Amino acid sequence: MKRLMNCIVGIRGRSTELNQAIWEKLDAQARPDRSLGRLEEFAFRLAGIAGTLTPVINGKTIFTFAGDHGVAEEGVSLFPQEVTHEMVANFIRGGASVNVIAAFYGIDIVVVDIGVKGVFPEMSGLVRRKVGHGTKNFLKAPAMAEEEAVQAVQTGIDLVAEKVKQGVNLFGTGDMGIANTTPSTAILSVVTGVDPAEVAGPGTGIDSATLKHKVAVIRQGIKKHQPDPGDPVDLLCKVGGFEIAGIAGEILGAAMHQCPVVVDGFISTAGAMIALLFEPKVKDYIFLAHRSREPGHDAMMQWIGQDPILDLSMRLGEGTGAAIAMNLLVLSTHVLNDIASFEAAAVHSPEQV
Repeated sequence: MKRLMNCIVGIRGRSTELNQAIWEKLDAQARPDRSLGRLEEFAFRLAGIAGTLTPVINGKTIFTFAGDHGVAEEGVSLFPQEVTHEMVANFIRGGASVNVIAAFYGIDIVVVDIGVKGVFPEMSGLVRRKVGHGTKNFLKAPAMAEEEAVQAVQTGIDLVAEKVKQGVNLFGTGDMGIANTTPSTAILSVVTGVDPAEVAGPGTGIDSATLKHKVAVIRQGIKKHQPDPGDPVDLLCKVGGFEIAGIAGEILGAAMHQCPVVVDGFISTAGAMIALLFEPKVKDYIFLAHRSREPGHDAMMQWIGQDPILDLSMRLGEGTGAAIAMNLLVLSTHVLNDIASFEAAAVHSPEQV
């Protein structure tokens, strides 16, 4: 816990010293004022994070955290729990959706076994940081012990630190874990006070009867354990997931190192909520990748207070939305750095007309 607290204490908000200078540089460019819309917003934020008028992205990494969930035994998912294990192998082979999208954009994918049930054979490329063989079924017992929650969060922090040493300065989140929309919805419900029926979604594609059952499971789990909505460790212990904790740690670690982090969909945003409960200043470093089709995602984004970069009707996870959105952040740095000013381009500005 001491190492985790040291990370949190080390997080400071985004610099505001360059705010005026960043906008002056953007407004001086040879084009109508604010005509590149949100690309300018992203450039403004990235320059503030980097503390320079010329921010550069040196390396891009998505961590796809994989973990199983004991609550899957309640039949809340369309797929059997074994799919988590099988999909991790697919990630390593490069055959998953996130592999294809990330490869197109030149993004490094790091697959982390933080809590998959079972043991993997020797597999080059798999990062083995297993905290446990899946969480417990939170309908019957707390999902994890306090030391496991802290270890999982610290794992995310440590992985970021390793990549920062290698020059990476843009991070993305990803997840894999059958039934993980159930703990994510539980976290959302506890933190916001919204009834699970209003925010629970189909996840992998369950029917209406199974969705009603899923809502009942979440309600019963919350009622049984009474997690503290202001205590991120308590939330993780009682209704969380190892991959959600790892994502929270990644976000904390990125903020500590003053690096932007692009948060993928519904599961990743649950991790972002946990990170914000640890330290609200991490909001300065978060970019929400896209609007998930999961109905609870809007409530999550509203609680965080940010709009998503994209809306592509996606709901896959893995880091797919983050991979696409990260490319737009890189583009925004070129908008700030490379577009000529009115003066340099010898173009009349509005003031000269």
